Amino acid sequence: MSGTRLPSLTGLRFAAAFAVFAFHAAIEGVFADPGLGAGLGSAVSRAGFFGVEFFFVLSGFVLTWNHRPGRARAFWWRRARKVYPNHVVTWVAAVVLMLVAGQAVVGWQVLPNLLLVHAWVPVPQVLSSANIVAWSLACEVLFYLLFPLLHRVVAGVRRLWWWVGGAVALIFLLPVVALVFLPGDPMVATPGGPVPFHAVWFVYLFPLARVPEFVLGMLVARLVRDGRWTPPSLGVSALLAGLAYLAAFSVPYLWSKVAVGAVPLALVIASAAVADLRGSPSPLRSRAFVWLGEVSFAFYLVHRLVLVTGHSLLGGGAWGAVGGVAFLLGALGVSLLLSWALYTGVERPLTRRVVTGDEKARLG
Repeated sequence: MSGTRLPSLTGLRFAAAFAVFAFHAAIEGVFADPGLGAGLGSAVSRAGFFGVEFFFVLSGFVLTWNHRPGRARAFWWRRARKVYPNHVVTWVAAVVLMLVAGQAVVGWQVLPNLLLVHAWVPVPQVLSSANIVAWSLACEVLFYLLFPLLHRVVAGVRRLWWWVGGAVALIFLLPVVALVFLPGDPMVATPGGPVPFHAVWFVYLFPLARVPEFVLGMLVARLVRDGRWTPPSLGVSALLAGLAYLAAFSVPYLWSKVAVGAVPLALVIASAAVADLRGSPSPLRSRAFVWLGEVSFAFYLVHRLVLVTGHSLLGGGAWGAVGGVAFLLGALGVSLLLSWALYTGVERPLTRRVVTGDEKARLG
């Protein structure tokens, strides 16, 4: 069962990437009607959180599902070839766009972004430098570095459900740690009211704090692979994830960023995997969804640059409902086009040099 191709998970990648796109689209401020802009912003204000968390849990699941014995150095090299080429291309694009726009490019701000170490530093100018979405790659790099060790630990676990409970409990505990032990100032405005900046950084951006989600994905992969658990249907899991999204508007802000979505998103991943194993109907296995999933990594890296640059080129103003929707649809189309170019011109050729065709299909 381990290593079996799971195309629905590939299709789900785009759904998660699109959730992040929706979040960034809403905060771009393209609607002249304050009510329309505020309504859209409120509706998708947690979408980015759920999208990123999905990727983190999925990473642990997929890497564990596809794990083959081998040297850690070979694994690290394959993951580096997967992540860094796309990142370097979009980092260069971000810096060039900054220079064209007349913005100052400060080395101590943009170089940590290039090296994917910037999320470790609670300094706003560093965290928001160059291609801002690359902070999540800093977390993924840590996951990859730790994976050989974590896999040995997870592979030897017997009481899997105890470990699952521990990972979930830790995810819910981290906001408490942040509020108790980190500085209370400065405060930052959030949809849930003012929150300490360092607490937001620790819970959401700090790579070490996101490891429990990755481990949760690893544990769930073992539960499914070993036949220790049968998750609910994909429809039920999707419904639970939707209810969790609604619940995220009612819990304290720090818990809405990570904790609320952890279990429901793990359920969705497990249910989609089992649907593929059983051959159950799943629209996510369609050719269109799989293609979108394949370009989702590139899409994630380019979409924010397209939104910001496109808005600036059109004067940075706001439009009515029709104009705003037209701009967002155009930005989506351009992002997909650039994603296809980046995937076919950079990501796929380099990945195929170090991963066989069958493994590439399983990895998505």
